[in-house]
Amino acid sequence: MANRMLTAVAIAAGGYLLSKQLLKSRGRDMTSTVEEAIEVEVPVSTAYNQFTQFEDLPKFMDSVHEVRQLDDKHLHWRASIAGKEQEWDAEITEQIPDKRIAWRSIGGVQNAGVVTFHKLGNNKTRVMLQMDYNPSTIDEKVGDALGFVKIQTKLNLKRFKQLVENRGQETGAWRGTIAQH
Repeated sequence: MANRMLTAVAIAAGGYLLSKQLLKSRGRDMTSTVEEAIEVEVPVSTAYNQFTQFEDLPKFMDSVHEVRQLDDKHLHWRASIAGKEQEWDAEITEQIPDKRIAWRSIGGVQNAGVVTFHKLGNNKTRVMLQMDYNPSTIDEKVGDALGFVKIQTKLNLKRFKQLVENRGQETGAWRGTIAQH
């Protein structure tokens, strides 16, 4: 029992010290970036169309509980971050069919990013995701330092691949354009 308690204290202290070191090396308003890509065996339009089905994102994004599309440019998210449920709104800042979807949060959890779609062949697409986020709590900072967001992003893209390849077609599509702003 004493060994378990000592181990727990050592892990907590290590996480605290790691977080303090990160704050010193990156500054108080640190932003982290994750970049991941995956190749899917579907046409670029199928991969893009499936990603535009924002309310279906929880089908492959493990920590996302709900996404509600409020209008063509605005989404409301509910997800678990470092084990705590959080909600925020996001704005789509650019959307070009079969090319890219970019967003930024507008309140709540700070994040922004872009997902791009690259045609590799008639039935092969590379999906690339880049996201910037600002871990704010000690748990989020430790998780970020240990690479948990990168691991989760990689797994989410693998689940997207399974979803879209197993179906062979998208669950819907939105082909509108949102000009960059």
